[in-house]
Amino acid sequence: MPDRAVPPQTEERDSHGEGGAADRRAGNAGGKGAQFIDRVVLHVQAGNGGNGCASVHREKFKPLGGPDGGNGGRGGDVTLEVDPNAASLLDYHKRPYRKATGGKQGQGSHKNGANGGDLLLSVPNGTVIKTLDGEILADLTGSGTRYVIAQGGHGGLGNAALASAKRKAPGFALLGEPGDELDVVLELKTVADVALVGFPSAGKSSLIAAMSAAKPKIADYPFTTLVPNLGVVSAGESVFTVADVPGLIEGASQGKGLGLEFLRHIERASTLVHVLDCATLEPGRDPLSDFEVIEAELEAYSALGDRPLADRPRVIVLNKVDVPEGRELAELVRPEFEERGLRVFEVSAATHEGLRGLGFAMAEMVAGYRAGLPVEEPTRLVIRPEPVGGPEFEVRMLGDGSFLITGEKPQRWLRQTDFTNDEAVGYLADRLARLGIEKSLGEAGAEPGATVLIGSEEESIVFDWEPEVLAGGESGMGRRGTDRRLDSR
Repeated sequence: MPDRAVPPQTEERDSHGEGGAADRRAGNAGGKGAQFIDRVVLHVQAGNGGNGCASVHREKFKPLGGPDGGNGGRGGDVTLEVDPNAASLLDYHKRPYRKATGGKQGQGSHKNGANGGDLLLSVPNGTVIKTLDGEILADLTGSGTRYVIAQGGHGGLGNAALASAKRKAPGFALLGEPGDELDVVLELKTVADVALVGFPSAGKSSLIAAMSAAKPKIADYPFTTLVPNLGVVSAGESVFTVADVPGLIEGASQGKGLGLEFLRHIERASTLVHVLDCATLEPGRDPLSDFEVIEAELEAYSALGDRPLADRPRVIVLNKVDVPEGRELAELVRPEFEERGLRVFEVSAATHEGLRGLGFAMAEMVAGYRAGLPVEEPTRLVIRPEPVGGPEFEVRMLGDGSFLITGEKPQRWLRQTDFTNDEAVGYLADRLARLGIEKSLGEAGAEPGATVLIGSEEESIVFDWEPEVLAGGESGMGRRGTDRRLDSR
């Protein structure tokens, strides 16, 4: 006997969408068949940059060889790429943690460290990348479309690159920067031209099996289809894809049944086909009431997102007319649908009656939609560039009298500094002074000895500000690895 689906009312989805109801349903579908996962939380970490090297050239008869420390290598990026052979997000459900390799440390003799290897992750066509808060980062459609989800850290400069006219032999190097680390949500929205919608056991799976080479699971009980099925349909010279979306019931947009898990797969379809069961034995059900219920659920789902479904053309399919009672009911309700301006087809997935005309009607509607598209539909990448032209840093006085300095550049410099090396700390002070932070602190009312935080209120580096110690002139250097300005610490 085939495995029967777990009653959907008893299932719950976990908070991150991993291992939830859709996953368990997929596991129950088809016994030993492959699972279908369409939503996962992916934890990605780009590679860290390699540290720079502090080295002095040593060679016989050349006592003043000078600094020769190489730079650290850049960390690898994590990139998502659309792969036409990928069908689901199952691989990321099983292994949700992915990390690129880091850059290597620089070496003496001006040898730069090797760059870390980039990590390329394949995703199905139609994958949407979101933050945990629901913000869309990218919408990936089109084979080969790429999106860098996490950038590798920059490698630190070696002391050869830090040498200057005043700092001829730096006794320090910069640390490599950490790579991006974040959690993102991957959602798969099937890219299909036509979506079949309807109650469980309305005959959607039989219909797609009869019109294409797809072989979905078919049985005579509700919720047989637990994953969206895709089929390629040919009608004359037109070729298009049809998605068999798992059965909807009343309340699907609020999470009842299987509908909420798969309603997202309807969003990209240009045409919606209502498959209505004309031979159902369930009390209180008929094609008209089924249509109204499904339309209400589609409208409710549209209100939850930003892709309304009201503008999609509809087709009515009155299925199972091979049953005498079904044909009588189809003839009875057909005028009601035609009065609403809907195209109606009486078909039988079992005997293939009416399927040829239905296929050509679908092809006509898909062709009309494609004709309105640009010659080459652009890939839908959401680009959110960082704002430019703003201040490089900001000084703000906190309630306890301390001062908080925020800004990407100062925080980057902190990450690059080896605080165990006094000369490196002095170099950081020089950089901050040249950026104008010393002047801004004075203008903000900071007094000598004031507490200064760089970073954020939750995580920062704390300094005691001493304005009488001038930093910008690089006059505090002592022997390599020391700074006279820090001797009194």
